[in-house]
Amino acid sequence: MNGFFYILKDTLLLLVRIATIIPLLLFVAIFMGKRVIGELPIFDFLIILSLGSVVGADIADPGVHHFPTAVAIVALGIFQRLVTQWKVSNRKIGRMITFEPTIVIKNGEFLNQNLKKIRYSIDNVLQMLRLKDVFDVNDVEVGIIEANGSLSVYKRANKKTTTVEDLGISKENPGLALPVIVEGKIYSDVLFDLGVDQTWLKQQLAYKGIKNKDEVFFASANRNLDLHVSLKSESLHTSPKLYH
Repeated sequence: MNGFFYILKDTLLLLVRIATIIPLLLFVAIFMGKRVIGELPIFDFLIILSLGSVVGADIADPGVHHFPTAVAIVALGIFQRLVTQWKVSNRKIGRMITFEPTIVIKNGEFLNQNLKKIRYSIDNVLQMLRLKDVFDVNDVEVGIIEANGSLSVYKRANKKTTTVEDLGISKENPGLALPVIVEGKIYSDVLFDLGVDQTWLKQQLAYKGIKNKDEVFFASANRNLDLHVSLKSESLHTSPKLYH
């Protein structure tokens, strides 16, 4: 009987804690502002992570004192608000506690070293491009990984707004550009699907002055057999440093 009483007591205590802590957490989140929920820069992410740890411990363990948890939540909210205002008033400090934007695509070509620097793979970026309805990297003039990890895309001029379809001109759709080489590895099954083979691919690379497939960081081809290549070497490319 005593065991049942203690279980009931702990359950009621848990429900009371949830009923009091969630409204407080909601209030603090609203106080911190929309940016902390919508963008999650690194500092705001750490604040959210800390709030989750504090609240999780309070809800899960009845032995944790409730009042210090409430104080910690309010303190974290105020601390985030103060640091955010500090970042706005001092851009140098703001850049020190967050990530900088990084150019990963320029003139339709992947920038290998920049991708390695931020530890993004080709697959990561290709997926992010597809989510923006971009299915061919050659359509991108500039691609930027922002401080919050999202991808911003500036399309080439002939890929924006007005299209040949808008003008009523009939043009065959080249279809999705498929990867045929990723970091020097040839995708033979994709070549087969396109109706070509490695001999064709090597000839196309030779036309572009590429003697060895290992020089290729990424290459794709569409149904029209238009081959687009990004090299591992970026010696010919210069990408300006971006700031917030």
